[in-house]
Order: sequence, then C-alpha cells, then structure tokens
Amino acid sequence: MTSPPFTIRSVEAFGFRYPLKTQVITSFGRMADRPAVFVRVEDTDGYVGWGEVWCNFPAPGAEHRVRLVNEVLAPALVGFKAERPSDTFARLTQGTAVLALQSGEAGPFAQSIAGIDLAVWDLHARRQNVALWKLLGGSRNQIKVYASGINPIGSEQAAEAALGRGYRALKLKIGFDPAADRANLTALRRLVGDGMLAADVNQGWTIAQALELAPQLAHFGLAWLEEPLVADRPRQEWQQLYEAIRFPLAAGENIASHAGFAEVLGEPVLGVVQPDIAKWGGLSACVGIARDILKSGKMFCPHYLGAGIGLLASAHLLAGVGGDGLLEVDSNENPLRDLFCGPVLDVRDGMIELGDEAGLGITPDLASIEQYRTL
Repeated sequence: MTSPPFTIRSVEAFGFRYPLKTQVITSFGRMADRPAVFVRVEDTDGYVGWGEVWCNFPAPGAEHRVRLVNEVLAPALVGFKAERPSDTFARLTQGTAVLALQSGEAGPFAQSIAGIDLAVWDLHARRQNVALWKLLGGSRNQIKVYASGINPIGSEQAAEAALGRGYRALKLKIGFDPAADRANLTALRRLVGDGMLAADVNQGWTIAQALELAPQLAHFGLAWLEEPLVADRPRQEWQQLYEAIRFPLAAGENIASHAGFAEVLGEPVLGVVQPDIAKWGGLSACVGIARDILKSGKMFCPHYLGAGIGLLASAHLLAGVGGDGLLEVDSNENPLRDLFCGPVLDVRDGMIELGDEAGLGITPDLASIEQYRTL
C-alpha cells in the first residue's frame, strides 16, 4: 500500500519512571523501577504517531535516550520529506553512523532511532486510516501471548496470578541457584499443566555451566531455553550446546544487525528468534527479518520487556507477519505498560485480539502519568 509523501514537523521524546515495590531480577542486574521513553512524531498534515525506545539498562539510560532523541536525532529529521517510513530510518541511521561510532554509543543511538521509527510507522498507518497489523500484511488479528519476567523469588505466586489473568503460557527467569531454578520450574510446570513453559537465563551461564545444567532441564518440557550464553560468545559454543540438548534454544534481543540475524538464520542452532523492535531496527528493519525467520522454518517471537507502546507495536508486528509465535508480555507491575498497551491487556484463554483502528489504535494520554515523568 502506498501513500503520498509526508514531511516531518516535530519529533519529541518523553521520559518516565515508575517505582517498583518488587524489583525485577535478572542474572546480570536488578531494576528498581520501570523506565519508559515514549516518542511522538507529527507531520505537516497534522498526523501523529507514537513509538517507544528500549531503555531498561543501565539505570540512568532512559534520560540519556530522551536527550539523544530531542537534542540530536529530532533536529536531523524535522523538515525531512519521506516517501515511506523506512526513509526516515535510513536517514537517521546513515546520518549518525560516524557520531555513534565516535561516541562508542551504537546501542543508544540504535534504540533511539528504533523508537522514532515505530512512531513514524504508526503515523504512516494513520495517514492511510488502516490498522498497523493490516498495513504489515496481516490477515488475522488474534495472536498468542505468554507471561514473561517471572522472577526467581515469588515465582509460583506470580505464575498463578498470570494464569488467573488468562495466560496459558509462562516464562521463568533462571540462572541463579540451580536447585532453586529446578524447584521453580517444577512448580510452574505443575501450574501450567500441558501449557507452554520456557526459561530465560539472561546470558547468565558460561559454556561449561550450560553444558552441565541445561541437560538437567530436559524433563520440564521447555518450549525453549533463552540466552543461556552471553549473546556474543563464539558460534561454536552455541553449536556445542545445541548438540547437547533436545529442546530449542532462543535468542535475538541482543542481535543488532542484518548480518547478525542472517548468521543465526543460516544455521540450525536457534529454534526461536526474538528481535526487539524498540532496541534495534524498529519496524523498518524487523518486518523483513521477521519474515525471514518464518521462511527459515524457525519460530518468530518478538522480544519485549518495556512499556505499553512498544509492546503494542510488537503485537501488531506479530499479527502482521503471522506464524505460530507468541507475544512476550511482562507479568510485573507496570502502569506505564498497562495504560498504553490497548487490547494486549485483555488476555482470554492465552490470546489477545487487535482492533481495526488506524495505526496502533491508541492515543496515549501522557497527562495521566505526569507524576512519573523525569524528563
């Protein structure tokens, strides 16, 4: 579907933090609050789109990315005339490549550009008065979801609560004490029955630890084991682990290049591939990558652990490209997610249903979260 060119009038980012009663625990660190960076893009015809920048780490990262968008990237885009959404992504990526290299900040630049890209795609779909999932080629608006972010402490209670909200699939954080990990997996398998159960090590093991511990998880019937190794470990280590176990490996949230995805799609090691559209690539890069994942015979499951706008965009991507993958939905308390994820909040028998409203289908009321704004 094509539409007339559009010219960018304004780009603005807003930073928020919601303090947590219970910290989010991973093998490499804890989150004492839930940050969010939302991006608003408006064109000269008055159409507005919304996006979100990945900003979970390091702790002060959200405010840094707000300033990157507002002080560096926005001036480069205001007044730019685009034929298609990917034009803005290319302009920002190419135009800041040397600056990102010089500053050693390829990640923050890529994340900030991804958030702008999501907003431009939302705007583009609104200009055509079509739901984003339809614009991306989707034919059905229902997708499967799973409850993610289940901590090693209080995991059974968190899983019970998620199942009570309509989830039928769970993912547990492991990579801590092996006996406690196995006890938590035992409890969650009992709760979820024959439903999907996955485990995420968050890059917490060495290859020696993975070869020792991963085979011990075989009887849990895991749908996948996520990032058991540090993401950039040599491919031979991933291959070695793949050959030692009989359930799928998953990764992708820390792959940040077309070449990186092409490498993992060209080998059998990963059964589940998980790009994060708010962390790298936005929709301009990740729509094609998602389709390539499906063509390769692997499962596409978008990674997401942020606030509501990026989560909703991830849902539209999954519905748009199809396949049997599931949408990752953080199970931890976060009004910055719940207020802005639209129909993703309404889980019924493990499924959600997207609407037919234009774009993402929501217009966030930032005034409702003004008390959490930091920048």
